[in-house]
Amino acid sequence: MALTIGARSERVKITVVGSGFVGQTTAMRLVEKRLGEVCLIDIIEGKPQGLALDLKEASPVEGYPPLITGTNDYADTAGSDIVVITAGFPRQPGMSRMDLLGKNATIMTDVIASVVPGSPSAILIVVSNPLDEMTFLAAEKSGFPKERVVGMAGVLDSARLRFFIAEELDVSPTEVQAMTLGSHGDSMVALPRHATVKGRPLPELVDEQTLDRLFQRTRDGGAEGDAPGVRLGDGAVRDLRDLRGRPGAAGARRRRGDRQARPQRGRTREASGGCRRHPREVRGPRGALGRQIRAGYLTETVRSRGCGGS
Repeated sequence: MALTIGARSERVKITVVGSGFVGQTTAMRLVEKRLGEVCLIDIIEGKPQGLALDLKEASPVEGYPPLITGTNDYADTAGSDIVVITAGFPRQPGMSRMDLLGKNATIMTDVIASVVPGSPSAILIVVSNPLDEMTFLAAEKSGFPKERVVGMAGVLDSARLRFFIAEELDVSPTEVQAMTLGSHGDSMVALPRHATVKGRPLPELVDEQTLDRLFQRTRDGGAEGDAPGVRLGDGAVRDLRDLRGRPGAAGARRRRGDRQARPQRGRTREASGGCRRHPREVRGPRGALGRQIRAGYLTETVRSRGCGGS
């Protein structure tokens, strides 16, 4: 499928780093949605090639173009418009996301050093845990502007919350609207009055104890079984829509490299935690929103664990 950007027609290239469960699910969603050419890369020889072949062989049945390549060579990722980073050690039973900081920081540093030279204008979507720390590290090591380094958390946590509410009230998830803010983990916060079921505010339908249980289950969601790959396709859709909506944007970014960045949209949330307009609705530790993404804290955290922070 060719994606038209401005006056030219070109195929968007999306690299998925890591061919574990999340990586292979992401690759499958991307090719099924016909979002562009997919490059799946892993350090395990033969694994991404085999997964790519499986998806190519399924293309006649599912009706999508077989635009996917499996590789162990980062040279094949050159020219990527979007890089989704799923590589890293997964959580084990009883582990918190922060338990992975040391090991996955080393992996993230290596991935960035390998992928950035060939794709200097790419958008990075980070999935590896602990998410906020890995996203910060990716931004720091890549030198990319913050508009092009994204952590995949809000859509995942919000989707989990919507499903848990639907399951609790025995309704379709499409009839539930809800959102979460802040860090991906224990300091995630939710806005209960902005959660609705068939248009009715959630606090009118369940008691306080049920609210707290649903929100805590969402914070602990990865411990039950983490499958963020199924939601990454939608995140890539938004990035590609942005390219579509900005005439010549992709080509312009390639020509000028990192000299310019898209303007940052105005912030509507307090960095110290919570919502200025609805401070009483924030659920979670005080100051949770934005607390872990401050440069001083995050850099010091990486340094203290010997993870190569600078």
